[in-house]
Amino acid sequence: MAESDGQERTEQATPRRLQQAREKGQVPRSRELASVAVLVAGAVSLMWFGEMLAIAMSEVMRKLFSLSREEVLDFNKLLSLTGDAILHILWPLMLVLVFLFVAALIGASALGGISISTEAARPKFSRMNPLSGLKRMVGKQSAVELVKSILKVALVAGVAYFLMYSSLEDFFQLSIETYPGNYFHALDILLRFVLLICCSLLVVVAIDVPFQIWQHNEQLKMTKQEVKDEYKDVEGKPEVKGRIRMLQREMAQRRMMAEVPKADVVITNPEHFSVALRYDPKLDRAPVVVAKGTDHMAMKIREIANEYKIDIVPAPPLARSIYHSTELEQQIPDGLFAAVAQVLAYVFQLKQYRRGHGKRPKLSPVAMDIPPELRH
Repeated sequence: MAESDGQERTEQATPRRLQQAREKGQVPRSRELASVAVLVAGAVSLMWFGEMLAIAMSEVMRKLFSLSREEVLDFNKLLSLTGDAILHILWPLMLVLVFLFVAALIGASALGGISISTEAARPKFSRMNPLSGLKRMVGKQSAVELVKSILKVALVAGVAYFLMYSSLEDFFQLSIETYPGNYFHALDILLRFVLLICCSLLVVVAIDVPFQIWQHNEQLKMTKQEVKDEYKDVEGKPEVKGRIRMLQREMAQRRMMAEVPKADVVITNPEHFSVALRYDPKLDRAPVVVAKGTDHMAMKIREIANEYKIDIVPAPPLARSIYHSTELEQQIPDGLFAAVAQVLAYVFQLKQYRRGHGKRPKLSPVAMDIPPELRH
């Protein structure tokens, strides 16, 4: 087990560690998967397009081996015939090459995906160190590669022996067949052998792919301290986060206090709660909470209200209900419309009284209609 600073790497890699590794080009790869994909694709492409390629090559050879004396001595004609021969064979050859290219691309990217990393492409002089090379030669990875090589040789030899033993009748049949039937029969047997031997290597791939994934995960494992350090880097240190939250609260409180002078009324529970409401019929469908607070904040709201001569109405049940049910810059719930309407009507009548009109109004908080689900 790898160790770092005396700690074992027991923790699975975090998403950030995996992303960083991918940016460095460290992704699981299976060379066996890529090579077997190309081998199988090559065998299949020869079975599909081999006849077309063979016919094209035969036609090219027929033309090139039947040149007249004039054509051989005429450089222009010879060049033209060579160009025609190349074009004649190019199409079936391109089909095979494209098939191999697609197979190579899929085989290389099937495990780990497509990853382009400039850091992985940079030359590393540490790899030129003979000691490092010696360690790689006698390391666990080398042992695994040796086991895979032995397995591949044994597997290919075993499958080849089985195919040859099971095809003895076909071999004897070739000796009594006539040309060109025996020629094509032999090619069919050979292509079948190649395809089955290549497919047998899928056993090695089935072992190598899980091993590469496991090895990649093991290499990226982290110690508990590394996980903690990464969490601090990503989320921030607790004291810094606490300071940021405190500053955010202070900024929000200052913005809220700046809205108190715009309120029409402040409803209070004289000891603990204060709620400032704004109601502009041209802008608001219902009264809006512009500020609210408890204890010291509630007292500060009342001080600003007194400074700007905003009416303060003691209504403990209503103040508690609005405080707990409504957020800042939100309209009051429908269930509190009637109670708040009473308060606003009281404030309007109070202003009229101060101007010398009518009697001094009275407001009874006990008589306010507050739904049970909004009471606190």
